[in-house]
Amino acid sequence: MSLGEVPGRVAEPVIPHVRGATLHTEMLSAGYGGGAIVHDVSINVGPGEVVSIVGPNGSGKSTLLKSIVGIVEVLSGSIVLDDRVITGLAPEEVARAGVGYVPQVDDVFGPLSVVENLEMGGYLLKQNEVAGRVQHVLDAFPQLRKMLGRRAGKLSGGERKMLAMGRVLMLEPALVVLDEPTANLAPMVAHTVLDEHVRQLARTGASVLIVEQRARAVLAISDRTYVLGGGRVRMEGTPSELSSSAEFVDSFLGGGERPS
Repeated sequence: MSLGEVPGRVAEPVIPHVRGATLHTEMLSAGYGGGAIVHDVSINVGPGEVVSIVGPNGSGKSTLLKSIVGIVEVLSGSIVLDDRVITGLAPEEVARAGVGYVPQVDDVFGPLSVVENLEMGGYLLKQNEVAGRVQHVLDAFPQLRKMLGRRAGKLSGGERKMLAMGRVLMLEPALVVLDEPTANLAPMVAHTVLDEHVRQLARTGASVLIVEQRARAVLAISDRTYVLGGGRVRMEGTPSELSSSAEFVDSFLGGGERPS
């Protein structure tokens, strides 16, 4: 028995802890084929924060995330992670810098088992480090333990999203970027993904930047929120600040009574 262990008592899983990073974009413009979709966007994510981005369809939310992780061309401005400029780096180099990305679609390998998906998530690790990282991910998401041998393509939508987040955790990212994690999920499943799985990511210590269409639900788990419209930041603030704004409530929460 180890020192400090209480006889007859089952120890709770130890959630792996990482150091959250600071992300800052300064006057960032990005798009496709030289045409800007995102214009002069400046956002900040502090260590261990959950920061959300909301806005109507076509407002540039996903383009912004993809420019941060190196998928979409940055036309001007800068992206800084802690003290390192990552503007224009290839996606693999962004991952090496400490950024994990969960896309809206194609977020797991359907033909592979759950444990194989996790192992694939550790593609930048040394071979002798992979098994230990899998165990750390299972400590963070213990529900995955009973699914290890199942094909990812057979999982439910919520289970797939949990696996996608676990796969990203294999590299111990300092910043996790989530693009529409509740897309095409039933309301109750979407609530679980946000309220449990995304919160669990934050509990590991990682900073979290999330794009989400369900504005009311994502506000409940956010420290701060940015509102995009036409590719530009139109509003920003804490959930309480935005929820007290008539413009925000009418435009993004459907009007009516303001949330408490």
